[in-house]
Amino acid sequence: MNRIPTYPRISRLHRRRISAPRFAALCLALIISAAAFVPIATAAQQNLTPTGREIERERSRLANGSEEERRDAVTRLGAMRRPDASRAAAPALGDAAPIVRATAARAVTSLAPDEATRLLLPVLGDKQEFVRRETAYALGLARSPLAVEALMIALARDKESAVRGAAAVALGQIADARAVSVLSEALGRRVARSGFLNRITFRKTEENDFVRRAAAVSLGQIKSRDGVPALVAALTNERAGDDVRRESARALGLIGDPAAVPALREASASRDPYLSQIALEALRKLDPAAARPA
Repeated sequence: MNRIPTYPRISRLHRRRISAPRFAALCLALIISAAAFVPIATAAQQNLTPTGREIERERSRLANGSEEERRDAVTRLGAMRRPDASRAAAPALGDAAPIVRATAARAVTSLAPDEATRLLLPVLGDKQEFVRRETAYALGLARSPLAVEALMIALARDKESAVRGAAAVALGQIADARAVSVLSEALGRRVARSGFLNRITFRKTEENDFVRRAAAVSLGQIKSRDGVPALVAALTNERAGDDVRRESARALGLIGDPAAVPALREASASRDPYLSQIALEALRKLDPAAARPA
């Protein structure tokens, strides 16, 4: 009957008989065996650059930190101005904290224009006014034509003037001629006054000056002659805000339509020295002869 071989314990006698080279080999084998239980870093982790490690660190803070830590992480990721950092910040657009969502809007603008816009468009309908506002500004920075229709709707319908103004600014940055009609409408729009009595009697006032000024600037950036009638109307309306009239004159100079010469000539004689100077500069672009003193 064959016996199963046994392996006796190493006694002091056995240890004495092990040669030095063999003992060293045994020690090496034990070290290698122990190392098998130590987690090994993945190749991707080993190859991370210092910037990559920083992105991963902020991604971890964004996933597990407090509200303030999450906001700080998104701010840092956005400041890197890198597509991979923007992608790491993108989940913050759905964060529970409005301030984190608002901060994330600009943090994703280092992505390709269409990619950033697709991420931002759902946030333009956020319940919080300042989140919508920051998202509109971010869409302008992205400069993708994909955002034009949504921004036009925001300019026409959003209840908050800050959001409407941000949408107007963004449309000018994108400079798509489709926006001329809604920007022209905003420049001359009258909106319902606040207050219960004003609402039931349908009393209206002119659109917020910031919105109208932004609309005028954007029409100048788009440079479409279709915007000239609204700009001329704003320029010649003495009840319009000073900044609205000044930006309307500047925009007319950028568009360069001779139809604006009479209105600019009249504005060049304004008692507002800033408006007068801007109108003269616009006239020099359109018709140098018309800019000469009468």
